[in-house]
Amino acid sequence: MYGYQLRSAFEESTGGTWPLNIGQVYTTLSRLERDGFARALPGQDSQRPYEITEAGLADLEKWFTTPVSRTERPRDELTIKLALAVTTPGVNVTDVVQRQRSATMRALQEFTRMKAREHGPGDLSWRLVLDAMVFQAEAEIRWLDHCEATVLRHRPAHPTPTSPAAPDPSTQEAHSR
Repeated sequence: MYGYQLRSAFEESTGGTWPLNIGQVYTTLSRLERDGFARALPGQDSQRPYEITEAGLADLEKWFTTPVSRTERPRDELTIKLALAVTTPGVNVTDVVQRQRSATMRALQEFTRMKAREHGPGDLSWRLVLDAMVFQAEAEIRWLDHCEATVLRHRPAHPTPTSPAAPDPSTQEAHSR
């Protein structure tokens, strides 16, 4: 396939969820060629098709059969945002959580609408990607509920004032006599 065909096949398989920059596709193809996992075939005009090599097939099989590691987690902007909100004076953490929950709920509703649309049997890969997005949104909403409850347990919503209590009128009356 040509780079553009590879990009199209990837985006079709994932429903366009993670669009690829064509420059990155060709950079990756060059690296795969350098490492012996792909080879360029004679092309027409300025386009060069690529094919996977035996070493590439072996590496691809290894990739498919190796579980994804959870030890090196990618940065999670929402987790970072909430961790910093808890430690930053003046930030209403509950408001941050509620705004995110609303946005995630809207996304979940859109994913559900997308699932309801008729899909053909060739859309199985897209259906799996969509299911993953639904499950991740549902998990995020549960996690946000947990965060809100935890924050409220550790920080009352309306802290009691630290000023001295107003004098009891009956005590004042007794002192004035």
